[in-house]
Amino acid sequence: MSKLDGKVIWITGASSGIGEALAYQLAKQGSRLILSARRKEELERVKGNCIAASHPFIKILPLDLSEASTLNLSTQAAVQLFGHIDILINNGGISQRSLTKDTSLDVDRRIMEVDYFGSIGITKHLLPYFLKQKSGHFVTITSVMGKIGTPYRSGYAAAKHALHGFFDSLRAELWKDSKDIYVTLVCPGWINTNLSIAALMGDGSAQNKKDDTHKKGMTPDQFAKKLIRAIEKKKREVYIGGAKEVLAIYIKRFFPGLFSKIVRNAKVK
Repeated sequence: MSKLDGKVIWITGASSGIGEALAYQLAKQGSRLILSARRKEELERVKGNCIAASHPFIKILPLDLSEASTLNLSTQAAVQLFGHIDILINNGGISQRSLTKDTSLDVDRRIMEVDYFGSIGITKHLLPYFLKQKSGHFVTITSVMGKIGTPYRSGYAAAKHALHGFFDSLRAELWKDSKDIYVTLVCPGWINTNLSIAALMGDGSAQNKKDDTHKKGMTPDQFAKKLIRAIEKKKREVYIGGAKEVLAIYIKRFFPGLFSKIVRNAKVK
């Protein structure tokens, strides 16, 4: 029996990519799911594609991470769907494909609003429930860009770095409040999703094409299976991706001068 059998898991960004793959895998494990994203019809599609036996245990909760004023009510609604939540998977977000000099400040603000403030908003609203039940697990999908920075990702890398700072601090604080509330930071490398298609250009428009690096990346199903194992083990931080992306994190950590030279001409799109 899976350790996640019967667990109530709330997934944001569940209408495509990593979130969609997680829904399929967790449904097979017997988890009770709350699926959130902006597009209700896509969430219904994902639910319909989960194994039939899981359908009574999957709830749909449309959510826009950029609408900060709605997140508290959405969190209350999520808790009421099953009476409690065991795991929150902060997966919703948008990416970027533009040089800093070509990127408007509005684009930086939009990325930060969705990728950072959206995730920490839900986390802060859910935290009192976890503290009351003296258990819970925050799982946040950041990126390799949460550990390094490359060209064309200045705003995106900034938002992902910010998530690491927030959740590392939260983990340290929770150790005193409850040793049964966990924080897992997940850094994907290139995963073969449509993230790059919707990535923002400097003027705020979508790139509308998939990067070659994403086309060659790990499949979402492979990623989801690896992530589920990390959740079950309550890992503090995990890197999931190809060898090059993961290696870049360690080169940056131990050989920052070398990394600085490598990243200048790295193929990142």
